[in-house]
Amino acid sequence: MRTPLLAVLVLLLSLCCSRKPAGEVTPPPMEPIVVGYATYWDETIPDPAYLTHINYSFAHIKSDFETLDIKTPGRLSKIAALKNSHPNLKVLLSVGGWGAGNFSEMAASETHRKKFCSNCVAAVQRYNLDGIDLDWEYPTSDMAGISCSQNDTKNFTLLLKDLRDALGTGKLLTMASASNAQYVDWTGALPYLDWVNIMTYDMGEPPYHNAALYKSSMTEDGNGHNCDGSVKLHRSKGIPYDKMVLGIPFFGHNGDEEVSFNEIRYDGLTRKWDDVAKVPYLADASGKMVLTYDDAQSVRCKAEYVREKNLRGAMYWNIEADDADWTLSKTIAAVVLDR
Repeated sequence: MRTPLLAVLVLLLSLCCSRKPAGEVTPPPMEPIVVGYATYWDETIPDPAYLTHINYSFAHIKSDFETLDIKTPGRLSKIAALKNSHPNLKVLLSVGGWGAGNFSEMAASETHRKKFCSNCVAAVQRYNLDGIDLDWEYPTSDMAGISCSQNDTKNFTLLLKDLRDALGTGKLLTMASASNAQYVDWTGALPYLDWVNIMTYDMGEPPYHNAALYKSSMTEDGNGHNCDGSVKLHRSKGIPYDKMVLGIPFFGHNGDEEVSFNEIRYDGLTRKWDDVAKVPYLADASGKMVLTYDDAQSVRCKAEYVREKNLRGAMYWNIEADDADWTLSKTIAAVVLDR
């Protein structure tokens, strides 16, 4: 049996050994976030009770490679005005989107980059916004029918640096990332980003799942074709969990046709559940997948995944695809935000 003095000495020694190096401070845990994209072509007004951030999509880059073309600015003003009654809400302007070009030319020129960044700051100030979300799909790729260059990845990092310098540290700078985590020099990019919105959807069409949480027999091969695999790919690139925001689709695919959650009809079809992938699908009388989509059950699974992995939060495309009861939005908020 130890003497009281020996016990005290052992305790003191253990405390000394467990101390962190001088100057090392454990950062407080970040509050989880929910980011919803609101499109310029709709009139639905988001309910701030179910999210923390709204990304207004989209602004495009004009052919001068510097000026912003902000679509339906009156709608942007209405959404930004939600902050008057919900002061904790943040609203960002998302620049780009699928098929939106002129990124490559803008990023390749220091003159164009600086002017573009200046125009972004002007838009943030004019509309009382909280930052910029970049949605370049994708540096070095022309699959969306846009121009590209082998230097895009390097120039994208320069763009992020210039935009961070222009915005300062008081505004948010985020980006949308492909599910395969490609096209970006993450080591160079991360210091300028608050978080990364991972587009973990459009990863398959029937007979494959659009946005499986986990790999199953009904997902395409490759880690970039399910949410968990995509998160692992991003982590392998050095992105910390607390900078990852998991994308959740409020839409599905019927063949190559995109179908919003509020447009889905079950007539003549049977809902089935893939308990490995943790997503539903609609099948015809032969059992063949006709529609791949997400519903409240699968959205809850993904929201729980966000909490279990300690990710920064969840993101969804898009707000107005939810139903009139905000079923999917409420489900995510209940799990991620405890609302």
